[in-house]
Amino acid sequence: MTSKIFSPDPSNLQRYSSQFSSLGNDYVFSRISKNQSITEITSHSMRLGGMTLVLCLNGSIELDVNLESFKLCPNDLIIAGHDSVFSVRNVDWHNLDAYVFIISSEFIRDINFELNLVATMSLTSSAPPLIRLTDEEVKLMSRYFKLIHYNTVENSDARYVRSISRSLIAAAVYQLMQFFSARTDRDDAPTLSRRASYVRDFLQLVNIHHRKERGVAFYASKLFISPKYLSLILKESTGRSAAEWIDDYVILEAKNLLRFSGKNVQQIAYELNFSNQSSFGKYFKHLTGMSPTKFQRS
Repeated sequence: MTSKIFSPDPSNLQRYSSQFSSLGNDYVFSRISKNQSITEITSHSMRLGGMTLVLCLNGSIELDVNLESFKLCPNDLIIAGHDSVFSVRNVDWHNLDAYVFIISSEFIRDINFELNLVATMSLTSSAPPLIRLTDEEVKLMSRYFKLIHYNTVENSDARYVRSISRSLIAAAVYQLMQFFSARTDRDDAPTLSRRASYVRDFLQLVNIHHRKERGVAFYASKLFISPKYLSLILKESTGRSAAEWIDDYVILEAKNLLRFSGKNVQQIAYELNFSNQSSFGKYFKHLTGMSPTKFQRS
């Protein structure tokens, strides 16, 4: 993996953390609870190349995320997507206790998520990036964070650290989705806008048809809109085009089949509706940087 997930360097976080761990460029975990000001962080903006979670346990943090201002108080959790820009404006350093967890987009794509469920976390006005958790929810998320941290720093067999972290992070994100769902399924929750409905319906269609259909036109026809308009609303709503979403579903399915199905590359190519093994190999390598055979053996 060549892209950095944290700019500037995360060593500033480590210096002021009571707990700190990282797994290569896959993720960075920190618990900041020092009673002193971290001027290196407050004096710079930070572009974070992955999903970022900040959970405030005590004290308060005032920050801007992509130029929108937030104040985190105890039990507040903020979730920001790939390439978000954070600027910390004011912090109650004397009382601060907070988790910061940054997960690279590449690592997230390597987890067996139901991508349409993850995406819908950001599709409606009733889904703010700042969520107030209950005391019990905070305790539960803290347990997940601690398990991920201890697996990273204390697991004596490095062969299993990444796989264990992949499973723990998947469980933690699904738990967040449950928290989110409980808040958006209320009777008084705002209904989806027309655009958000298109995005939701598109992702559901891709989830059903991605093994056979990789063309944007197919999904646009199902929604009775043009491919150009579909790509536009996907880009504006999620930051990614319709074609990128389709590719993500196909690659995730391909990785799962290569890892767990016991089938050879040719069988998987036909199962995913490629005309031959060669076209599947070119597609897979273009999007992942390695051949299906190399991935299967890794």
